[in-house]
Amino acid sequence: MIFLAILLGTLTAGIGSVWVAAWLSFGVMSRYTQHMLSLAAGALLATSFMHLLPEAFESTVVPRDLFLTLLIGLVFFFLLDKAELWHHGHEHGASLEQAHHAHEHHHDSHEEGTSGGWAVLAGDSVHCFGDGILIASAFMADLRLGAIAALAVMAHEVPHHMGDLAVLRQAQGPKQAAVLKVSLAGAVTALGGAVGFVLVESLRATLPYFLVIASSSFIYVALADLIPQLQKRLSLRETAAQITWLAIGISSVTLVSLLTH
Repeated sequence: MIFLAILLGTLTAGIGSVWVAAWLSFGVMSRYTQHMLSLAAGALLATSFMHLLPEAFESTVVPRDLFLTLLIGLVFFFLLDKAELWHHGHEHGASLEQAHHAHEHHHDSHEEGTSGGWAVLAGDSVHCFGDGILIASAFMADLRLGAIAALAVMAHEVPHHMGDLAVLRQAQGPKQAAVLKVSLAGAVTALGGAVGFVLVESLRATLPYFLVIASSSFIYVALADLIPQLQKRLSLRETAAQITWLAIGISSVTLVSLLTH
């Protein structure tokens, strides 16, 4: 009974939050593609600095170890991004012999757009795994508490997943593919719940490290991929809109995290 409740709760939180985010991103907010980049940067940074890192540092783990984990995570996602760019550059070089300059331009734009995609999906998966462990812990303490925890996770993941979808849409692929990729990452919540059901006590000690690794991916994507795209010479009105949407991304995640804490 408890395991089925954990499975239902984690799937609702992990995948349900993605579908709500997709409905908002591609429905209500579909006309504001550029603004979504600002919202994504704010949401990812707020998720890291206002939710994941504070929760990790509330543990008994030595702060020096968590900072070292954060540094290793940032370097790892930098190298992952490099490998992704090298892969696309290699494909581009092979295609030049056949398609010359027109095809070159297409691949150059594709290469720019895909930067950060793998990093955000990897971080999402780690983050969702940790969420699954938290939900499993709550269900094992009390069914009602578990249901509340699942709804809380779902709520605070919606603005974050809106940011994820904005990053993946930069790859210039179909929005259905972006939703599928983020949904698969969200499904890892159920895996975390199943593992947490079996090993909840032993995994609690490593949970802070999962939180820090996830935060390192979101910080890297926001600062290395999204923020540079926002650093353009714009009119005063466009700059104000950019800052406003950045603030909306930060405040939405912060507010939901406070309300569902």
